[in-house]
Order: sequence, then structure tokens, then C-alpha cells
Amino acid sequence: MITFFLSGIILLNCAFAATEKLPLPRFASIRSNKVNVHVGPGKTYPIEWTYTRQGLPVEIVAEFDTWRQIKDKDGATSWVHKSLLSGKRTAMIKERRHRIRSKPNKGARVVAFLEPDVIVKIKKCDAEWCQIDVNGHTGWLKKIKLWGVYPHEEKM
Repeated sequence: MITFFLSGIILLNCAFAATEKLPLPRFASIRSNKVNVHVGPGKTYPIEWTYTRQGLPVEIVAEFDTWRQIKDKDGATSWVHKSLLSGKRTAMIKERRHRIRSKPNKGARVVAFLEPDVIVKIKKCDAEWCQIDVNGHTGWLKKIKLWGVYPHEEKM
């Protein structure tokens, strides 16, 4: 009887979790080095292009069943199956070369320079800065210099 009761609670919790929706829009990243994206939400729609950069940050702007409409840094939108996306947060360096600092402070020691469109892993963010990682090298960069993080986000 207890086993039956516990099984019911577990199933109820699973059903509740399945109906929870994540907020839109939100950022994600491309899961592999080859991801086909479509003009509509399904495999029957033509392939629009192929992303060839694992970890590329994308913004999920809409959902339909198991398909996600994504927008890239250049504003292009397309549809991709949710299994081809990762919740691992990445971002891209915006516009020009930027200094990566040892601490979240404009006067902190420079640890690296990163060029535009370099993909970085987001470790954490505060109100103004994000701690990033590039190939095992960690540092801080102002949030406004990254594409892939919202201004209001502070914890990842």
C-alpha cells in the first residue's frame, strides 16, 4: 500500500514537472558541430541552413511541441528540435576586442584579450559583470559586452 502511494506521488510530481514551462525568451546553446535548422517547427519543413559551431549561443523566442524557434546574434530566426539545444550557457564577445579582467573591476589586471565572436562559457554574473571561461582560462567581462546574457540576469 505504501509503495502504491509513493508511486502515485512520484508520477504526480513527474506530470507536474512536465507541464512546467521555462520562460520565453531565454538563452541556450547549440549542442553539436552540425545542427540543421528549419523554416518551420518540424522535419517536414525545408532546412534553412546548418549551424556548424558547437556552443553557439542562441535565444529561444518561441516553442511549438518539441520544436524551438531560435534567434542568433545576427537576428536570424529558424526552428530546431529541442534535443539539438543545450541548457549550458555560453555567450559571444560583441563588436570589438575586449579586455578580460582578473576581477569584476575596471582597474583589475588584464588576463586576456578576446576578439569579436569568440564563444565563452558563462560561469556566473552579477549586476554588471560576468565571470567567463575560454578553454580553461577564467576572467571577468562587463555583461554589456556579451551577446547571450540578459541585463537582469545575475545567477546562472
